[in-house]
Amino acid sequence: MSSRQVTFAAAQLGPIQRSDSRESVLSRMTSLLDEAVSQSPPAQVVVFPELAFTTFFPRYFFPDEQELHSYFEPESSSSPIDQSPNVKPLFDHAKKLGVDVYVGYAEAWKDGETREFYNSAVYYSGRSGTVLAKYRKVHLPGVVEPFPEPGATQQLEKRYFKNGDGFQAFRVPGLVRDALKATPNAPPAPDGQGDSIFGMLICNDRRWPEAWRAYGLQGAEVVLCGYNTTAYAPQLLGSDLYESKPLSREEAEKEVLFHNRLSLTANSYMNAYFSVNVAKAGEEDGHPLIAGTCIVDPKGYVVAEARTKGDEIVSATLDLRKCRAGKTKTFDLGRHRRLDAYGLLLERAGVEEPPLLS
Repeated sequence: MSSRQVTFAAAQLGPIQRSDSRESVLSRMTSLLDEAVSQSPPAQVVVFPELAFTTFFPRYFFPDEQELHSYFEPESSSSPIDQSPNVKPLFDHAKKLGVDVYVGYAEAWKDGETREFYNSAVYYSGRSGTVLAKYRKVHLPGVVEPFPEPGATQQLEKRYFKNGDGFQAFRVPGLVRDALKATPNAPPAPDGQGDSIFGMLICNDRRWPEAWRAYGLQGAEVVLCGYNTTAYAPQLLGSDLYESKPLSREEAEKEVLFHNRLSLTANSYMNAYFSVNVAKAGEEDGHPLIAGTCIVDPKGYVVAEARTKGDEIVSATLDLRKCRAGKTKTFDLGRHRRLDAYGLLLERAGVEEPPLLS
């Protein structure tokens, strides 16, 4: 079997304040690109967080739509994201370095007179200078109407974004040597020997096993996930009717970090692929975000993780052949899944309890 080693760098970002200029953020991000490719071995893929170019603006209610729209990148079929003036320098730098990039951003998609707004990420190939894939966040958390309490931390993604509509895996050329290619009239190639197969998620998607399974069913070898996750926000925490007192800030952050790691490790294991998971961390204008950036292997082990809440490169060389054990044994989905037993998963979105006993 051909060598399938690929070096990834998770480019964690520290806080981005509301007052920070786009130029200063881009400078930090291009510096992280430089650091990632200067290490040995150099990174082939650099993964940035969700909404990487700005503060996490859905925490604010914007009566003024002009300010809100300033956080979005205009995009259309004739003007792709890598040509948007606010972010083009990052893609240009990646192309100069010959490195691939996953990066999250706020997308303002225009089709004729229609505009739609998404929480998006793209995979950009620095080798070819093209966007290979785009993903729009499917599971939007939060609320539409802002919380009325003074000083409340808001989560207004449902107000500002439209839901994405699916999970499409894609192949990435140029990362693994001797990858098998499609040829006319050739028999199907053995699984795990073509160009590497990636998927993308954003933040809250990582809490939903359906998202991970969708990529498992497409043979994904690596899933890339950027996030901005609040460390402490009482309005957003799940309530416990029997809890005698609310969690402290320290207890809440510990719990959020635990659930973050649980989601990443369990789902990587249950789908037998690697995941590269990248935070924006630290205090943004007094609002704390968790760190927890980590790279997880197909057995659910964390192979590299962040040590700070600031700008940091976390890297690992991953042998994608290690996905094959899980994909051909415990999680050989074609042999072991039972579609006949899963009807309820598509028939019902919310909870319906069984009838009361008489």
